[in-house]
Amino acid sequence: MTGNARGVRGTGVTLLVAGSLLAGCSAQGADGGAARKSASPSAGAGTGATAGAGATAGTTAPPSGSALFTADPALVPRTAKDGAVLADAVVLAADDWGRGYVAQRPAASTPGTWAVLDDDCRWEREKLPSGVLASSSRYSLLPAAGGKGAVRVTAATTVHASVLGADEQISTTLEEVLRCPEQQPRADARITGLNSIGTPFGAREQGYADDSVMETGRYTQNGGAAQSYSWMVARLGTVVVAVSVTGGKGNTDEELNQVGAEAVAKMLERIQLRLKGN
Repeated sequence: MTGNARGVRGTGVTLLVAGSLLAGCSAQGADGGAARKSASPSAGAGTGATAGAGATAGTTAPPSGSALFTADPALVPRTAKDGAVLADAVVLAADDWGRGYVAQRPAASTPGTWAVLDDDCRWEREKLPSGVLASSSRYSLLPAAGGKGAVRVTAATTVHASVLGADEQISTTLEEVLRCPEQQPRADARITGLNSIGTPFGAREQGYADDSVMETGRYTQNGGAAQSYSWMVARLGTVVVAVSVTGGKGNTDEELNQVGAEAVAKMLERIQLRLKGN
């Protein structure tokens, strides 16, 4: 497993990830759930594309260059068991998000499943398909306090059997916004006005992952007020990490995006710490 991602260590990397993700969001001009992944990636969507209602997806060639992070081949998961161990070690629990965060109910996804966007743009959990070793999602919450509404977050880690499979997950994430600019994460919730931008390594100063996607929109539940919503995805070799952040009244888009960017950086660092050679 090799990739173009720089080593991620400490605050500097958090700022790098945050800056790249926020730059992507600003470029798209979109307003800022659940762990998500489609089961049938399409080769038609490429990274480096911008997608949204009324937008046309494009593709860019992957950047060339030396691999800046090389995993120890002996440590790269090859079995479902090893994939599950890595996914559970990388994905963030409530305590990892910071002071005040607590686990939602349920706190984690059902083992051996992942989320699939069906033909009606509804998210459902299904059995892992061939080529996906493991996927783990955890759901946390920062309760409302100090005049600010609650912040709901999801962290997800998916371990693939190949780099190609992981890359297809990124491509599909972009395609899903074109197919479903409005989505239903659960029966009582809607995500609307979705836009996304893909940023491969080396584009727009993205130097923290082999590939990444930033998706933004508005989230409503039980007919309540719309809230800012973001979905950040990054790939490092055969591993894809993702974070969703939904914030209520009083939480600015900048604050919420910073929360997500720091979470992505932390999970990328965990991947490298687990897979690096001596």
